[in-house]
Amino acid sequence: MALLFAAALAAMTSTAVDLESASAEERYTVEIKNWRAERRERLTSPTGWLSLVGLHWLKDGDNTVGSAKDNDIVIAAAPPKLGTATLAGGKVTFALHEGSVGVIGGSDRARSGTLQDDASTERPTQVAFGTASFYVIDRNGKKALRVRDTEAPTRKNFLGLDYFDVAEKWRIEAKWEAFDPPKTLEVPTVLGTVEKYQVPGKAVFERGGKHYEVQPVFETPGAKQLFLIFADKTSGKETYGAARFLYSDLPKDGKIVLDFNKAYNPPCAFTPYATCPLAPPENRLNLRVDAGEKKYKGSAH
Repeated sequence: MALLFAAALAAMTSTAVDLESASAEERYTVEIKNWRAERRERLTSPTGWLSLVGLHWLKDGDNTVGSAKDNDIVIAAAPPKLGTATLAGGKVTFALHEGSVGVIGGSDRARSGTLQDDASTERPTQVAFGTASFYVIDRNGKKALRVRDTEAPTRKNFLGLDYFDVAEKWRIEAKWEAFDPPKTLEVPTVLGTVEKYQVPGKAVFERGGKHYEVQPVFETPGAKQLFLIFADKTSGKETYGAARFLYSDLPKDGKIVLDFNKAYNPPCAFTPYATCPLAPPENRLNLRVDAGEKKYKGSAH
């Protein structure tokens, strides 16, 4: 029975396993396998990162959008003349061209409207057309159209995710040292910009008799988890070079759990149309973290 259960775990890719069917010894491995199945499901969903097909920065004023080559923004999946995105006063509006078909903010009757960006709401306004859609992102005041297509080659030709073996030794209970007051951590991005995050403290732990520390951040104000952007000695070799991501629950009783079996690649590992943070110097570990997600065997470029 144990051999059959182990075989089922090894064969599982995107199907979760019932924790109740696992023994106490197997439960942690099953938990990580289920987390990986959910990770794959999010990544490959119609709105996952694999569906990105474009990132187009807007200029002030009118920006024509469509598949015709004379548009300011060319989207292959769009009608020849889809519409015009207008950037004025830090706001973006969009108007469909006469005769073009699209859905603005979920309404197939709307012909124009203001597009809320991802900095102002968790659900930015979508403009949908055929298999594709876009919404506005804001990066340090710069606005862009992020385009998705459910038929994106990156999604249709996805090569799967590779991981190091699950190892409970990489579920680290670290000491938490709070910063009073909290500090600001400056994190570079692939765009060459710098994002500023609130960092409430640092996680301190030992491996092989050596001292290590990292600084998780609040990804957004009021976040209920901490977000770690880190690199290590596997980065650029077995794992993605720029960084890996890891979420953790908030510290409790002076401790924080860093489960590196749940470390995963940023969107930029899969698509060139994401705007990812890079590991800051504070979170570059002189340590081989041979746990979590490995480098994607496909290409983002």
